[in-house]
Amino acid sequence: MYAVLDIETTGGQFNEEGITEIAIHRFDGEVVLDQFISLVNPERDIQPYVANLTGINEKMVRTAPKFHEVAKRVVEITEDTVLVAHNAQFDYRILRTEFRRLGFEFERKTLCTIDLAKTLLPEAESYNLGKLSKFLGIPIANAHRANGDALATLSLFRILLDKDHDKAIILETMRDAANGELSKRHVDLLRDVPTDTGVYYLHNKYGHIIYIGYTKNLLKAVSQHFAGEAEISRKLRKDTRKVTFERTGNLMIAQLKWMEELDRVSPDYLSGNPSFSTNGSSYENLLEEWYGKTFAIIDKGRQDGEKSIILIRNGEYKGFGYANLNHQINNIHILESVISQVEGTEDHLRLIASLMAKKEHYQILELNSGA
Repeated sequence: MYAVLDIETTGGQFNEEGITEIAIHRFDGEVVLDQFISLVNPERDIQPYVANLTGINEKMVRTAPKFHEVAKRVVEITEDTVLVAHNAQFDYRILRTEFRRLGFEFERKTLCTIDLAKTLLPEAESYNLGKLSKFLGIPIANAHRANGDALATLSLFRILLDKDHDKAIILETMRDAANGELSKRHVDLLRDVPTDTGVYYLHNKYGHIIYIGYTKNLLKAVSQHFAGEAEISRKLRKDTRKVTFERTGNLMIAQLKWMEELDRVSPDYLSGNPSFSTNGSSYENLLEEWYGKTFAIIDKGRQDGEKSIILIRNGEYKGFGYANLNHQINNIHILESVISQVEGTEDHLRLIASLMAKKEHYQILELNSGA
């Protein structure tokens, strides 16, 4: 999770500056989940050259909230995030200075888009935010105002994430998150892990599987294990010598596969038991509706042109598999030939029902069990 921000200040002596405007966008790598934008009364004079540059004058901030009035919101929106800014060292220093004035130590991990751009955009002539934005075709509305610059930084960061073929951004974030504990070994283990949905396996030096997990984003999940501060993360960071994975195409099959693998492997560290969100009566209603019925649940596969198939026959879970779009997936005998058949349990059905009760869009294909 990231907090992309920009801060405007009064200018003045080092560590005597005050914030005049702040903009923060909480960003999960795909969408903005929250934002905070506000003028701030700095309780000190704004330097004339800064007022000319930003357009923020003392009249504008006179009735604005003081920093102590917005500090709680800043803490909340940046909690459990990495701060991302263009010249992050400056913005982070200013924030820490303001919090210290309140007697509070503000600590967050940081990423600087200048440093990242120099690595990922070596062809750029300048790394000034304005010139870099022009080079990349990023529009800046209200340059030198907090939200205008924060939005430009967010657009730049999206581009950098897309260009991050070697996963340098994520790996650099992890190094910081693990307080220097990540070694070259951990970085190398992550080089081939994709961002796809699937099941992952962590192996010890003997090749034994010590942990199994499922996730929408394989790289992110394994990265969090290696970078986390919990006891389980430290153990996995210490013991893991190999990472393997299996793409599943969607989260429902990832969870079904994970349940099967837990029974088969018995890893050293458990990732918890399956949990089912009942979503009120709709969950139980689905289980009742499925009694004695035969149908397939169709969802996206692992690649273009492929569909995933979960087969329910006579109200029992029979397994999952994949088929190309040109397969006759309405023929139950063909479906049975492409799925990996398992001994279905009540837990399998409960998991499937709980996910479908969340009203996600799944294609249901009614079948004749005797066809």
